[in-house]
Amino acid sequence: MDSNGKAEDHFGQGLAALAIGDHEAALERFRSAHRLSPGSPRVRSYYGLCLGLAERRFEEALALCRSAAKEEFFNPVLYHNLARVHLAFGFKAEGIRYLRRGLMIDPDDEVIQQSLVALGLRKEPVVRFLRRRHPLNRWFGRFYSRRQAA
Repeated sequence: MDSNGKAEDHFGQGLAALAIGDHEAALERFRSAHRLSPGSPRVRSYYGLCLGLAERRFEEALALCRSAAKEEFFNPVLYHNLARVHLAFGFKAEGIRYLRRGLMIDPDDEVIQQSLVALGLRKEPVVRFLRRRHPLNRWFGRFYSRRQAA
């Protein structure tokens, strides 16, 4: 078996480990796949994601995911991984931005849509020409949310 086939095997095992939440095992599989196939944006993106999730190395994870998304800018999965890295480190606004960018590429991507729903996106301000934190927007927002809850 050639190194590309072995890289795909490691990659598949990494996806399986990531799906069950075993970030350390997924990291080792993606690290092996990355060593065998460093030019693959998909492998680089998942390796970066697991590097951030398992070892909390934000800068390296971000660099890997960004370079993968830049190289294969038409792949929504890579933007989802980039968003997951940002969200894992508490950068919600950036995470949402990359999720929306992924939806611009594929509006029917259910995984990205579910991620956005899980984040609980805020509604538009009631009075749009005023800032969100303006007292009128805050008062109207509370009023409407209480009214809908009743």
